Amino acid sequence: MRVLGVDPGLTRCGLGVVDGLSGRRARLVAVGVARSDPGLDVDQRLLAIATSIDAWLEEHAPDAVAVERVFAQHNVSTVMGTAQVAGIAMLAAARRRIPVALHTPSEVKAAVTGSGRADKPQVQAMVTRLLALTEVPKPADAADALAIAICHLWRPAGALGTPQRAPGSLTPAQLAWAQAEQSARRGAR
Repeated sequence: MRVLGVDPGLTRCGLGVVDGLSGRRARLVAVGVARSDPGLDVDQRLLAIATSIDAWLEEHAPDAVAVERVFAQHNVSTVMGTAQVAGIAMLAAARRRIPVALHTPSEVKAAVTGSGRADKPQVQAMVTRLLALTEVPKPADAADALAIAICHLWRPAGALGTPQRAPGSLTPAQLAWAQAEQSARRGAR
């Protein structure tokens, strides 16, 4: 299974693609950030992030998209931008009929480090270790996106954070079409 992890943010949106391997292992496919200029109007910033997410979905053809669930912080404007970017990521996946899952920050930390209270350096160190990387992915948003993807790969069946999709929302024909599109995109690489 290939998962695109998204750490939503309006200035920097972390993006990480991970392939699940046998034996609860994972392999890095790609990592980076989508950026927007804080000097632009919000609609243009969202467009820049959306364009990057669309490009990543087309290039990497994930089987699922995992997005960090937005939680309330003290700064309402930060929460709004983060929530808007999360919505863009979910919409981009939905348009391609790619299942979407939301994972809380504590769920991601617990999956990667064993503790839902782990700090950023612990998460970054474990992502580096789990993916057998030579250095920590930078910036932190990129490492967080990889952690989100790993969390999704390792979630128990039926657990919180499974795809947020109504049962039977895709007909068998739609499912077959979506699988054929993903195979075609992967073959085009």
